[in-house]
Amino acid sequence: MALRPDQLLPLAGYTVVTLEQAVAAPLASRHLADLGARVIKVERTDGGDFARAYDDAVHGTGAHFVWLNRGKESIAVDLKSDEGRKVVRALIRDADVFLQNLAPGAAARLGLGADELREEHPELVTVDLSGYGRGGPFEQRKAYDMLIQAESGLISITGTPEHAAKTGIPTADIASGMYCAQAVLAALLRRCRTGVGAAVEVSMLESTVEWMGHSLYTQMYTGVQPPRMGVSHVSIAPYDSYPTSDGQILIGVQSEGGWKALTTVLGVPELTTDPRFATNMKRVENRAACDAAVAQRTRLWTTAELDAKLSAAGVPAAQINELEQVAEHPQLSARDRWRTVGTEFAQVKALLPPVTFDDVEAAMGDVPALGRHTAALLAELGYDEQDVQRMSAAGVVRVGD
Repeated sequence: MALRPDQLLPLAGYTVVTLEQAVAAPLASRHLADLGARVIKVERTDGGDFARAYDDAVHGTGAHFVWLNRGKESIAVDLKSDEGRKVVRALIRDADVFLQNLAPGAAARLGLGADELREEHPELVTVDLSGYGRGGPFEQRKAYDMLIQAESGLISITGTPEHAAKTGIPTADIASGMYCAQAVLAALLRRCRTGVGAAVEVSMLESTVEWMGHSLYTQMYTGVQPPRMGVSHVSIAPYDSYPTSDGQILIGVQSEGGWKALTTVLGVPELTTDPRFATNMKRVENRAACDAAVAQRTRLWTTAELDAKLSAAGVPAAQINELEQVAEHPQLSARDRWRTVGTEFAQVKALLPPVTFDDVEAAMGDVPALGRHTAALLAELGYDEQDVQRMSAAGVVRVGD
């Protein structure tokens, strides 16, 4: 019997309950929702996930919230009340995964700690995402993305030689959110073999330090801090943005073949025999002269003209797009990567996840209004309409439109 498309989704049939806010954990659970999991997002009754109120850029809904929360069901519950906690525990009872990124120790104080939950449900996968991990002197410190970028050393290597900068996207949040999603998949796969769940911990600091990669190893084994290079590269030349007649273009040559092709396009093949530029290490050693020689020629063409010439010659290059251009990028359009999802106030564009299955498309569900699914979820748990009305009147739950 042929499977329906929704049955082909990798996580079809799995349920994830989340106590999440901001970016990191919501990103993790959105990836799971895109893969077909049912994601039930437990929110505060007084405003919900505070990312809802970061801004109103997307037709009245926060841009962060639209990005991170499609395909989820929202139930608004007062976790300070005994009855509210009872509701959440009932949701977890039938779930496969419980994911939370509350302040350190907060979930345990609510009776929703990993140890307690897994004692009752050994098959459950619990994921605790925090800034610094359990234990250690930083356990209780605030852990926003910018702070983790600073503590991890990312800011120290980002920016120009004159000015350090954080990255333009929430890198620490994204790194830890990706590791959370990966951990859930690994834990569920192990559970298929063993029948046993898992208690998983993900630290934003450790996730971001892992992403420091070669820069950290360079420091540890040479004692030299890699300098901030802007869009340039500490180990490769030419690798930078170069002027054109109407703007700039980024060129990144990583091989001798690429250097030869670049000098040919630029009409200065003699540079390949210049002893200052004979190898990549020589070009790095003489970076200023190399960049000047390249820039002298790149300014002879418009950005579009030079981009086309370099692409035809196989030279790594790119135009430095503004976000308006990215939203209309011809590659994304040609590959049909945009879909439409609903929000509380309007239909909006959303990009398909970068992982593409050949037999099923990602589940691109709507972005929920606060408490949109409260009544339906309570009904699933056995509460009748009078119960829902009573709990709503008492402030235990919030029922959305």
